[in-house]
Amino acid sequence: MPWAGVFGLLARDTGGMGKAEKFSPVRFNAVTPESPEVAGTGGVRPDRRRSVVWRVLAVPVAAAIALGAAGGAASAAPSKGEAESLKSRAQGLVEAGYPAALAAVSDSKGESAGVAVGKGSLETGQAPPMDGEVRIGSNTKTFVAVVVMQLVQEGKVGLDEPIETYLPGLIKGEGIDGSKITVRQLLQHTSGLPDFDETLVGTTDVFQYRHHYVTPRDVLDSALSKPAQFEPGAQWKYTNTNYLVLGMLIERVSQRPVGEQIDERIVKKLGLSHTYFPAPGDRSIKGTHPQGYHLSAEGKLEDITEMDPTWGWAAGAMVSTPSELNTFFQAVFDGRLLTQSSIDEMKKGVDTGSGGMVYGLGLFGTPLSCGGTSWGHGGGAFGYKTHNAVGPDGTAVTVAVTALSSAIADQSNLENSAKEKSAKVDEVVDSILCHK
Repeated sequence: MPWAGVFGLLARDTGGMGKAEKFSPVRFNAVTPESPEVAGTGGVRPDRRRSVVWRVLAVPVAAAIALGAAGGAASAAPSKGEAESLKSRAQGLVEAGYPAALAAVSDSKGESAGVAVGKGSLETGQAPPMDGEVRIGSNTKTFVAVVVMQLVQEGKVGLDEPIETYLPGLIKGEGIDGSKITVRQLLQHTSGLPDFDETLVGTTDVFQYRHHYVTPRDVLDSALSKPAQFEPGAQWKYTNTNYLVLGMLIERVSQRPVGEQIDERIVKKLGLSHTYFPAPGDRSIKGTHPQGYHLSAEGKLEDITEMDPTWGWAAGAMVSTPSELNTFFQAVFDGRLLTQSSIDEMKKGVDTGSGGMVYGLGLFGTPLSCGGTSWGHGGGAFGYKTHNAVGPDGTAVTVAVTALSSAIADQSNLENSAKEKSAKVDEVVDSILCHK
């Protein structure tokens, strides 16, 4: 699978060792859809905004918990039936071939339920940890987008200002002119910038390149060596280079590392103790986690948990847990991180050409089967894939699986099979938000 496409949400991984599916460029019209730990092997992870109590609903193949606010006039925690439904749907993903599935659902008051099913280690058969840490791929983009919007609020960045203003002389190449590409277009994937060269770190066998370190500038130079995909603003195409540039924008304006800015402005503010941007050279996952798996050249699922994520950087390097991703995405919309005007800007989406789905500023808007629109992102990195969204009523759900869809797909019918496997995870998110 090309490294360039592996951590995009909807670079839906259709190519174990082949080519990842990416959206074709489409012409668009601007639209604004209608919007609206825990106990177990993973340890205790209470929401720092409230004290919590928990009850365990466990079976041999799974762990399930429900958390509710302690004291006060809080609404009831998710029912046992709701937790069992979540567990059953997650178990269906294991039956579809994913080694393990972790999920968390949180309502607008912060009460939540979580599950962990399957095998956290194929080698030992050990159960996955409840709310374990996973690589979250392109969910990183939403963290970056929030920091950019905070800089906009502070008057340090202009949404419709050319990137040339902040990174003079850097964004240039064949058909590429930084004076014609705005910050908004980078956030929205309408800049026309090319994606970085998939041969930068290798594509034949990712296990040979998993420990290679690359700098963001190396990745950017690889991208800018190729011609522009289209004129800025003319089309939409999901391109990781956009967020590589936004990471550099943040560092230039703040004069601090992008990971530090995410930590100071978001992670610490929300009390997320298991969410972080890996330091240079950090190849491990720090906290309790399930192992991640990918298909080897020999056609076997092999452990790829330990790897250098620098190729993803501001487009896909972060680590988090299902419950903390729910907390983050709810905070994007409830005023804890952004003003309402910034939230409104982030929801101004362009048509992606995929079933009514739109892309705003670091957010996907997805039509729900029960009506209305959910907002979130999602992402994949070798060994892990996460799907998440916040529904119109404020309920958030995140589902994480421990392999890319391409790694568990029928290799003789790779593209169709991988799409089918990926859709099963989407269906879980939709069903939970629609309270099915």
